[in-house]
Amino acid sequence: MNSIRCWTMSALLVAMFSFSETQNVAAQGDVCAQPAYRVQCQTVYEERQVTAYRLQQETIYEQRQVTRKVPVWETQNRERRYTVSRPVQETSIREDRYIVERPVWETQVRDCSYDRVRNVMETSQREERHTVQRQVWETSEREERYTVMRPVTETIERERRYTVMRPTVTYQTRYADQGCYVDQVSYVQGPPARRGLTWMPAASVVNPTTGALQYQRPGLVWANVQTPPQPVVTKVWKPNLVAQQVPVTTYCPQEMVQKIPVQVCRYVPEQVVRKVPVRVCRIVQEEHVRMVPVTTCRQVVERVVRKVPVRVCRMVKEERVRQVPVTVCRYVQEERVEQYQVRVCKMVEKQETINVAKTVCRKVPVTYTYRVPRTILMKIPLEQPCCGQSAQLDQNPTKTAAKLVALRDPVDQGKEEEPVVAVTDAS
Repeated sequence: MNSIRCWTMSALLVAMFSFSETQNVAAQGDVCAQPAYRVQCQTVYEERQVTAYRLQQETIYEQRQVTRKVPVWETQNRERRYTVSRPVQETSIREDRYIVERPVWETQVRDCSYDRVRNVMETSQREERHTVQRQVWETSEREERYTVMRPVTETIERERRYTVMRPTVTYQTRYADQGCYVDQVSYVQGPPARRGLTWMPAASVVNPTTGALQYQRPGLVWANVQTPPQPVVTKVWKPNLVAQQVPVTTYCPQEMVQKIPVQVCRYVPEQVVRKVPVRVCRIVQEEHVRMVPVTTCRQVVERVVRKVPVRVCRMVKEERVRQVPVTVCRYVQEERVEQYQVRVCKMVEKQETINVAKTVCRKVPVTYTYRVPRTILMKIPLEQPCCGQSAQLDQNPTKTAAKLVALRDPVDQGKEEEPVVAVTDAS
């Protein structure tokens, strides 16, 4: 609607401007043209305050009379009869016969004679012959041949291959976002539906009882009333992708070959003969005789007589008699009576006052501000034209009117925004 209104007002201004130019051509022939204006549409926002209601939950407490049963404990005396067994002890004397062993000591003479061995040492000389090996050294010459490696140095050329990184510049296309923030109008749903009196137009409805189609007259009915959505202006990022050529430097490997003089040393075998003196050791055997003293040990056996007195214990059995008291226990049944106390629980009704929590909802007024867009027309002065241009304006008065060209971004064609109007000169 705002765009249609802007186009309509622009067309009226263009017609008025063309008519005034035609009437004033003769009067402005000898005078320089007056300052010209161009018309531009601009969107302004008006702030409005709206009071709405939101639901707020509160917890309240109600007092109620409740009857409940309370346990009451009482103590009662009761009698319990039971039978017990009482022990009765009786003592009697019993004759006990047993056999004991009494020790009897006797002295005896035991023969503990033993043989004693004595060593007798005797010394004599013995002739011992042994062979000794004596070393005899002799010197002789031996011819020795060996091979010697003689170094020979030569100069040769060797190829050395290495890789060099050559820089290469290429251009790549990269996209940069040069967008900006624009105003976008969105609609916010109002508070939830509520029961209210609303106007219902005439329509054909189906009777739920018979299933027949019947005509319903227009009128006021109770129904769910839904508030219309409210417009809200927000800032939205408008992307603008711009392609840019960016130089990229890459390094390409390139193989290079270089000849380097290298000295190589090789070895040539050469045979050499030399005289080497050699000492040879020869073993000569000789027999020696020597006198060795020898000590001989001879054992002599002697008898040693020894008599030892020994005490011997002999056990003699005897029969003895003793009087042993014996206690016999027998049980007698008796009946006994025991008094005991018992706690008895009785349920007694008792009335109490308790608080019951209850949640209620109440409406709280909330005031918020929203912005309403409105389109206005502004006159912007153009540059001062010269006298030569006024003559051209007199010849073609219809071409002096400014044309309104609506420029809309292709990205924002689906959005409901105010068109941007630019004024261009027809000449």
